[in-house]
Amino acid sequence: MSVTSANRLELLQIADAVAREKMIDPTLVIEAMEDSLGKAARSRYGAEYDIRAKIDRKSGELFMTRHRQVVEEPENHFTELSLADARVIKADAEIGDDITDPLPPMDFGRIAAQSAKQVIMQKVREAERERQYEEFKDRVGEIINGVVKRTEYGNVIVDVGRGEAILRRDQLIQREAFRNGDRVRALIRDVRLETRGPQIFLSRTAPEFLAELFKMEVPEIYDGVIEIKAVARDPGSRAKMGVISYDNSIDPVGACVGMRGSRVQAVVGELQGEKIDIIPWNQDPATFLVNALQPAEVSKVVFDEDSERIEVVVPDEQLSLAIGRRGQNVRLASQLTGFDIDILTEAQESERRQAEFAERTNLFMETMNVDEMVAQLLVAEGFATLEEIAYVDLDELLSIDGFDETTAEELQARARESLDEINAKAIERAKELGVEQSLFDFEGLTPQMIEALAEDGVKTLEDFATCADWELAGGYTTVDGKRVKDQGLLEKFDMSLEEAQTLIMNARVQLGWVSPEDLATGEEETPAEGAEEEQA
Repeated sequence: MSVTSANRLELLQIADAVAREKMIDPTLVIEAMEDSLGKAARSRYGAEYDIRAKIDRKSGELFMTRHRQVVEEPENHFTELSLADARVIKADAEIGDDITDPLPPMDFGRIAAQSAKQVIMQKVREAERERQYEEFKDRVGEIINGVVKRTEYGNVIVDVGRGEAILRRDQLIQREAFRNGDRVRALIRDVRLETRGPQIFLSRTAPEFLAELFKMEVPEIYDGVIEIKAVARDPGSRAKMGVISYDNSIDPVGACVGMRGSRVQAVVGELQGEKIDIIPWNQDPATFLVNALQPAEVSKVVFDEDSERIEVVVPDEQLSLAIGRRGQNVRLASQLTGFDIDILTEAQESERRQAEFAERTNLFMETMNVDEMVAQLLVAEGFATLEEIAYVDLDELLSIDGFDETTAEELQARARESLDEINAKAIERAKELGVEQSLFDFEGLTPQMIEALAEDGVKTLEDFATCADWELAGGYTTVDGKRVKDQGLLEKFDMSLEEAQTLIMNARVQLGWVSPEDLATGEEETPAEGAEEEQA
């Protein structure tokens, strides 16, 4: 193949045709041609040379040049030359300059032409992949229509126009099957640029897919008058969706259902008959949960914000309805609200309350040596621990029917005496376990707390300062998608995360690991991390 014998505009015409076919920039094709022609020239003159090709963007004329860099002491004479030799070619040459020598027109042999073609095709493929990635990377979360091209090991390959996307087997609705040529609608879940090109992953099971379908069917959602706040799905079976309206004149549930259910039925049809519960969203978690557990009725809700758990009490006959088949109803409600849900019947809750009442009554009877009636009165008034009785304002005890000042003072005295005995035993046990005096002297820890710490190996103030707040107060971690309870060393003493953080930081200040100024500004870099590493 002889470039010189071809029409000079032929290269430009070829580049333009390839660019139109692949829908990429013609400049990228011309640059690919230049790279390929340069490689072909090096195979002719020698791979050691730095030979470059340049195609004039207007005339299509091809220029070949050899490039050498001016250096003080050339090591590679193919790509470098000395300053003296460079000044023979260019009088004002300096160190670091690039000296170019034009090369005469040349004829490319069959092998060189084939090599040039491969380089061009490789560059074009790379440009095409880049173009596909740029086109789809910002469309994550959108719904796209495509045609099923083929099925591989249960995964569906979908033609989406300018590329192929994959609908993995686990992203298909259960019992859903597609054949070649079927039209499919799915959500673009992820776009990744991998070595084999951009990979577009679709989903029909994602909660966002249901939300986007409603956005297409309900103009009020598209316009922002109604917002979908949360979605939970059991794909192909049941879904719950929380919605809110920012216009008091528009009912969010009714708008999503549509006239005679036309809007919701269009979505149900797309999702293979998946039943959809549309629920009014509420800022109050307890109210929202009551709505989310419909059609079951809820008698009482106890909300624990710290542990992100909600305890729900339902009538005995409503238990199976609240839980749902295979736990589906409560599971979806949990996903929708973001809280772990414990469901109890009224009978179970009553039994638990009675057990707690009896346990606290026995505690007061044994530790304060009072009769059952007095102990029950204290529990009924909300007293749960000896500390509450010992240090509560005297007027609170006097407000109990039948308690005079003498009785109230005697109860407080007995509570304090019992606490002193318990604390003395705890101190003795802690000393037996080897607790240092520094931990006893630290403010904020009771003897019973110190005993509990010692039983877990925390025996010095340094040990205590290296603890994490969740180790003391407890918390939750997510394992395999499920929240698992982490029992805190001091959790049984009703210690909160904030209290644990304060105690730990005070210990670090007392040890000199953190300055009070750093603690006040919140910019401290805690040496406790280093201490933890040492301990490990």
